[in-house]
Amino acid sequence: MTYQVKLQDFEGPLDLLLHLIRKNELDIYNIPVAEIASQYLAYVEVLESLNLDGVGDFLVMAATLAYHKSKMLLPSPAEAEEDEEDEFESLESLRRRLIEYQRYKEVAQALGEKDLLNRDVFKVRLPVDSDGIPEEPPILKASLFDLLDAFRRVIEQAPKEALHEVMPERVRLVDRIVEVLDKVTEKQSLPFEELFDGVPTREGIIVTFLSILELVRLRLLRAYQFEPFGAVQVRALGDENDQREKLKETLKSRES
Repeated sequence: MTYQVKLQDFEGPLDLLLHLIRKNELDIYNIPVAEIASQYLAYVEVLESLNLDGVGDFLVMAATLAYHKSKMLLPSPAEAEEDEEDEFESLESLRRRLIEYQRYKEVAQALGEKDLLNRDVFKVRLPVDSDGIPEEPPILKASLFDLLDAFRRVIEQAPKEALHEVMPERVRLVDRIVEVLDKVTEKQSLPFEELFDGVPTREGIIVTFLSILELVRLRLLRAYQFEPFGAVQVRALGDENDQREKLKETLKSRES
């Protein structure tokens, strides 16, 4: 049975839109569709290359944005617009849905932080100055799309594979998950990019990234940043023995 990483356990299409709006410091009430559509499609291409379960919803949103972008650049006849609007969500409806979703997400996040305190959110003891003010900002949870940003940088910096390679070694996801967990547990915390050191092939890089996603989903690792859209760090969560037992149970259930 194929081991799959499910996007539904992370964020969805609207979360990606919000990520792009915040990253580009745009006005949610006046979304520049042409700019957002191009960036959204770039993310969807990465998701497709990873063969993740649940990409279909992102493709629908990408098609909707692409439609509105093309309509702005090449206005279609009035008669055709009514039929096309039935197939694609109107831009105004999408804006309203996005604004409403953002409100619910902010409230849910505020409530969730209270519930999670002392369970899997750690208090960080920061150096303080003479006035008792922390010298460093608190850590921020990295989203799926922050991880995708970091992953794209790793792929772009990876050396080109040799053309004469005919039979590359196959990398099993379950094996790589264990290796990644061991590496992070050993150091407790390390930069995201360091998990790809010594991985020579594109296939290995992709499998490593999928392993990180799965371990984050299982709450065995935590991805975080010290500033919005900053460098991603990865930290091990919980006791090492508990981690391994939980991982073994999960892998057995997925492969059975």
